[in-house]
Amino acid sequence: MQRRDLTLGLAAGLFGALALPARADDDGEFLILHARYGTENGHADVTARLRDLARQDRRFRLTNDLFGFDPDPGRTKTLRIFVRDRQGQERTFDYRERDWVDGARFIGWAGGNWGEHSWSQGWHGSRGNGRDDGEFTILYATYGTGRREVDVTDRLRDLARRDERFRLTNDTFGGIDPDPGQTKTLHIIARDRAGQQRSFDFREYQTVDGSQFIGWSRGDWGRGNPGRDADQGPMRPGYGRLVIDSASYGSEGRWVDVTQLVRAQVRGDRLDLQVRNELFGVDPAPGQRKVLSVTYRQGNQPANTVRVSERDTMRLP
Repeated sequence: MQRRDLTLGLAAGLFGALALPARADDDGEFLILHARYGTENGHADVTARLRDLARQDRRFRLTNDLFGFDPDPGRTKTLRIFVRDRQGQERTFDYRERDWVDGARFIGWAGGNWGEHSWSQGWHGSRGNGRDDGEFTILYATYGTGRREVDVTDRLRDLARRDERFRLTNDTFGGIDPDPGQTKTLHIIARDRAGQQRSFDFREYQTVDGSQFIGWSRGDWGRGNPGRDADQGPMRPGYGRLVIDSASYGSEGRWVDVTQLVRAQVRGDRLDLQVRNELFGVDPAPGQRKVLSVTYRQGNQPANTVRVSERDTMRLP
């Protein structure tokens, strides 16, 4: 009888041990595999940054400032987290800008012991072979300000072969400072899979993430010379890529900066757009006829400023 009671006691103790709550490191139902931030048109891998945030807070509110960059200016971004549940099924969680992200549902959230380095996919979660990851092919890159900039395509290619992510400083490009005392920008011109051209701007001290660019680590991209077209050979003298230095939209003292939005409309070194409120998502002077003012350069030519009224079409060059 005593042996039977002892056996039952041991069994009860073992069952009780198995029934104890899981360790804090195993709380949650989903293991994070990968995380991206942005939109379908522009997004970047933020898994490492999300891991840092998770170690600091159980909950946080989603803003651009958390990641130090804006992958698609003027549009509402989403944090997309790819996970695997305890049954091995994969799914995604989407959090829009200004939503609260709660890590309680994710396994080992605070420990930051998650994320697959080999995970290769785009915004929609389709896995690839690692050679063509990303959504955009880089054509060329410049570093500087609207007044002074230098071509850094070759240097960026070298950096890409070593690191998927890096922090942008003057030292990144060998200590070159094209405009001392001013905040510089890395300006990357790329083409998406549909053949449309768009630009990506990274300011000094931001982190550049190459995961959104096709073949980033291979470095077999970029034309290296802003005076040469990647597909059509050397350009004629005086002709070169179109650079939008600045753009503003408004009337009579009420203006908004629309530089990034105008740059995103450049296609094949040409700009062709109809000026309207809907394009910029704002009406800075309701009831008044607005004007779009754009300062641009092409190739080695000096900067020019053109102004086009609302509902008219701007074409450059």
